Amino acid sequence: MSLIPATILTGFLGSGKTTLLKRVLTEAHGQKIAVIENEFGDENIDNEILVQDSKEQIIQLNNGCVCCSIREDLRTTLADLADKKRKGELDFDRVVIETTGLADPGPVAQTFFMDDEIAESYLLDSILTLVDAKHGDQQLDARQEARRQVGFADQIFISKTDLVDGETVEALIHRIKHMNPRAKQTRVNFGDVPIAQVFDLKGFNLNAKLEIDPEFLKVDDHEHGHGHDHHGHDHGDHEGHDHAEGEHCDHPHHHAHDDDVKSFVFRADKPLDAGKLEDFLGAIVQVYGPKLLRYKGVLYMKGADRKVIFQGVHQLMGSDLGPKWMPGEKKTSKMVFIGIDLPREILEQGLKQCVA
Repeated sequence: MSLIPATILTGFLGSGKTTLLKRVLTEAHGQKIAVIENEFGDENIDNEILVQDSKEQIIQLNNGCVCCSIREDLRTTLADLADKKRKGELDFDRVVIETTGLADPGPVAQTFFMDDEIAESYLLDSILTLVDAKHGDQQLDARQEARRQVGFADQIFISKTDLVDGETVEALIHRIKHMNPRAKQTRVNFGDVPIAQVFDLKGFNLNAKLEIDPEFLKVDDHEHGHGHDHHGHDHGDHEGHDHAEGEHCDHPHHHAHDDDVKSFVFRADKPLDAGKLEDFLGAIVQVYGPKLLRYKGVLYMKGADRKVIFQGVHQLMGSDLGPKWMPGEKKTSKMVFIGIDLPREILEQGLKQCVA
């Protein structure tokens, strides 16, 4: 049986997770989706699209999808679903886990890597986070859970943009970009999102056959490569949110917020020493793991003709061989770290020491 793709859907209370989920469940995409919810409540999926069997916590939807609430813990529920699928008792193509509004997505993501049985049945595809344009700023100011949800995301959906003016939305998008520059941001109205932006995003994919995040090493509007800068550290004053050379960040609104979730980008044009890097990252993860939300990179390693792709969640880190460097392609390493109160100087100094 091929691995079952899984998506984690998170976002603060009232951000529109259920609206998005209903939209996904009712769209004619031909996929059967199993939804795991942290809890069933009034806000959750409408009863009219549920066919409830009170003895069993797994609920069949009338469009062929299934829903279940977490009885004991997520691991048990996932194992149970995979077992029923193998036996032909349930038919579904993928799983969506909707967390509660106050949840930290980290432990949910870790479940897919820490447990062998789950890792053999499922492939974690991505973490999707919804942010409410009307209340997002206030929630990010007040609640670390909301900031963590942004930090973990592979894709961010900004909901309720119709309730605020364009300037407010732009300021929120800019603020989030500082916190997590790697997550694509999309504005959504009433959960209306193309399926292509929800599934098969490969946010956690370390498969050597697939080029991970092909834009990762390219210069884009928000970044400037430092071709002249062999240590590769990021000169910008803004952690993880680069501006074009000489461009000024003129968003005073953003600077009213000193978010503890920030990102840090490291680049190096010289090859890295595998042993040194492994030792340094291992030590960093031991000490700062709980504060590291997501980190990933495409690495240029000494003596390797292929890119090395690595990423992690908290203390869990993995790497894999990627595609070969193309003839004439500029070999460079780029890593992004997203976390809470990151020790930027320690990371920068330590990574520089790993240059071969």
